[in-house]
Amino acid sequence: MKAAARTVHPVLPPAPTATHVVRFEQRPKTAPQKERSDQAGRVPRVARLLALAHRIDGNIRSGEIRDWADAARLLGVTRGRMTQIANLLLLAPEIQEAILELLPVISGQDPVSERVLRGVAARVEWQSQEVPRLNVQQ
Repeated sequence: MKAAARTVHPVLPPAPTATHVVRFEQRPKTAPQKERSDQAGRVPRVARLLALAHRIDGNIRSGEIRDWADAARLLGVTRGRMTQIANLLLLAPEIQEAILELLPVISGQDPVSERVLRGVAARVEWQSQEVPRLNVQQ
């Protein structure tokens, strides 16, 4: 029989070690709020949705997007939700203008919701569409 081959492992000196002290501190429960010097606020949601509807309509007209169903797939929303967004284009031009001129919302709720505007857009004739009370710039 053959003798088993013996493997010799060299003995290495111990590796140098480093120590570091880590201090764990409890953070405050609420993060400090960033202060805005200009208090710019945010654009009301309905104004963003109306702008989105106009952009999608322009992309469909230019051929970049095939139709509203294709836009719904691209945005990851249902076709029903896309219809709700598209119906904002049925509002009278004066109402659309007032929506796009809404003041930025600094705190609290938006001055008008898209849900309220659904009933307004359901009226076919622009003359019968009642302008909801909007907080617009003077």
